[in-house]
Amino acid sequence: MNKKEIKFKETEIGEIPEDWEVEELQKISKVIDSCHKTPKYSPEGIAMVRVTDIKYGDIDLKDTLKVTKEVYEEFTLNHKPKKNDIVMSRVGTYGVTSFVNTAELCCLGQNTVIIHPLINSRFIYYALNSRLVRNQIEEEVVGSTQKTISLKNIRELLIAHPNNSIELDKIIKILSSLDSKIELNQAMNKTLESIGQALFKHWFINFEFPNEKGKPYKSSGGEMVESELGEIPKGWKVGKLGECGTFKNGINYLRDEIGDTEFFIANVRDIANNKLLLKDSLDKIKIDLDKAKDYLLNDKDILIARSASPGEISLVLGNLDNVIYSGFSIRYRLNTPDNYLYLFLVLQRLRENLLNFSIGTTLQSVNQETLKNMGLILPSDDILNKFNKTIERILDKTYGNLMQIQNLSQIRDSLLPKLMSGKLRVQINE
Repeated sequence: MNKKEIKFKETEIGEIPEDWEVEELQKISKVIDSCHKTPKYSPEGIAMVRVTDIKYGDIDLKDTLKVTKEVYEEFTLNHKPKKNDIVMSRVGTYGVTSFVNTAELCCLGQNTVIIHPLINSRFIYYALNSRLVRNQIEEEVVGSTQKTISLKNIRELLIAHPNNSIELDKIIKILSSLDSKIELNQAMNKTLESIGQALFKHWFINFEFPNEKGKPYKSSGGEMVESELGEIPKGWKVGKLGECGTFKNGINYLRDEIGDTEFFIANVRDIANNKLLLKDSLDKIKIDLDKAKDYLLNDKDILIARSASPGEISLVLGNLDNVIYSGFSIRYRLNTPDNYLYLFLVLQRLRENLLNFSIGTTLQSVNQETLKNMGLILPSDDILNKFNKTIERILDKTYGNLMQIQNLSQIRDSLLPKLMSGKLRVQINE
C-alpha cells in the first residue's frame, strides 16, 4: 500500500483522493436499453439474459432461456452484447450486475441494460458494485411494489476513478484475484455435484451399485423384480415422498415488517442459486417470534422453491439458529434424517418429472400435494448406508469449499468499498 499521505477532496459522492476524477457513467461507457417487448422463447437457440439471470460475477448462459436467430436480431438492433460488456437489471433486483466474460452470442430480456465501458471494463464493473454507486442507485429507485431504476438515472451514475492506469490496474488485480479463487471453488463444487449425481445415477438408476463381491449389481446378474416404477432390485421397495417426510409451506411476511426478533431468511433466489445453504449468506429480517417459530429450519432440512424458480432444491446445513424460510418455498423434513443425501439427490432429479404435474408447457408452481404423491424407489438399508458414506466425503469437500468462498467473499466485500473510494491506496512504482 502507498505510504504517502493521501490528500482528499470533497465531491458529489463524498471524499475521494485529490488525483482521482468523478465522471458520469455515460461519459466513460455506452449505456444501452433492452428491447421493450416480451420475446417468444425457443427450445434451442441463442441465450437471452433476463433479470433473474443477472447476479454478481461472470454471466452464466448455460441455463438461460433461448430464442431464435430472428428474435436475437430483433432484440439486438441497438447493441449486440460483447465480451467485457456489463449487464445490469433495472427492475425488482435493481442495479445488480453481471460481467460478460464470453464471446458466446446472447441478447437482453426486458428491464435490463447493457453497459459497454470505454475505459477498463473490470474497473467499471467493480465501481458499479461499490457502496459509492450503490448509494446513488438506492436514492434513484422508484415504485412502491416493483422497484425500478430508470435508464436516465443509470447513465447519470457518478463513477470515481484514478487517472493513473497503473493504480487502476492494480486495484483490479487485487479484487479479480479474490474473485478468481472464489470462482475456482465454485467450479470445483460444480464438479463435485456432477460426481455425486453420476454416482447416484450409477447406483439407483442403472442399478450398478456394488454387490456382495464388489461387482456391479445388475450387469453381474443381480435379480430384478417388477414394480410400479419399472424393474428394481429384489428387496427394494417403492414409496412416495410423503411417506418419507413432511412438507410445510414457508412464512408469509411484509417486506417492511418489523417484529421483536431478528431472523435469517431463506428466499427463492437463495434456493435457486445454491444447492447448499449457509446461514451467513442469507438476508435478515425482524419478525415476531410467535409468528416465526413454526418456520425455523433444522440441520438437513430440504427446501423446495414453489414459484419463480419452481422445483429448485437446496439443502440447509450447519448452525441454523434463527433461520426461517419464505412463503414461496416448501420445507421437506425427513422422518429418517440419516437418508437426507439420498432424498436430496432424488428431489434434484425429480425436478424434471414435476413438468408432468404442471399445467401448460412450463412449470408454473409446485405444491405439497404434487410432492407428496411423487413416487420414488426405496433401496435396502445396507445399500443406503454404503451410499451415504461415499457421498458424505463429497459433501464434506463441497462444504469446505463453500466456507472458503464465504471467507474470501467477506474479504473482497470489505476491500471493495475502500479500494473503489481511494480510502485504501495501492503501491505505485512510478
